[in-house]
This record gives sequence, C-alpha cells and structure tokens, in this order.
Amino acid sequence: MNGLGATKVVTDATFEEEVLKSEKPVVVDYWAEWCGPCRMVAPVLEEIASEHADKIEVVKLNIDENPTISQKYGIMAIPTMNVFSGGQVVKQIVGAKPKSAMLKELAEFL
Repeated sequence: MNGLGATKVVTDATFEEEVLKSEKPVVVDYWAEWCGPCRMVAPVLEEIASEHADKIEVVKLNIDENPTISQKYGIMAIPTMNVFSGGQVVKQIVGAKPKSAMLKELAEFL
C-alpha cells in the first residue's frame, strides 16, 4: 500500500462520491492539525482500515479545510467519527478511544 496507508482523505468536493455513494459503510474521521487527540486516534483507525478493508472504508476529513461538510453534519467536537451507510449517518463516535473500544463501537459493521 504505497505508504499512504489504508485511510483516504476526502474533501467537501469528493464527499458525496467517496462517502455517500459508497457500497460499503464508511467511517469518516473529522479531524484538524491542531487537535492532539485526533493524532492519537489516527493510527488506530489506520489499523482498523487495513485489517477490515473488505468490509469498511475509513476516510479523513480536515474540518478546517472542509467547513461545509463539518457544518452540514453538525460536528462540534473532534475527533468525531461518523459511520455512513447508504448515504446516512448510522452511528457517531466522539472522542479518541483505544483500538479495543473502537472495534466494539464498529463491531456491527465489521
């Protein structure tokens, strides 16, 4: 995997195509450069993304660079992870969690 890892970057412009129209459930990680806990959760999501690539997609959306989507979905605190399935938010996970807790939260999709 050419060093970029399993998580994909999405933007306001690509969100509909990459997330809303995805065949698989998509975990959207809302984050920002200045957010310490976001940096803690990134490697956890990276591992989950690569271990479960057949079942889910994991994408990152920088809220500073993409205010439209963040506002549309009412993202107030980061890190927030929204799980989209069939174009709808089916689950929201707020805050950095260890991998075991994150896997529990996502169990129904894996």
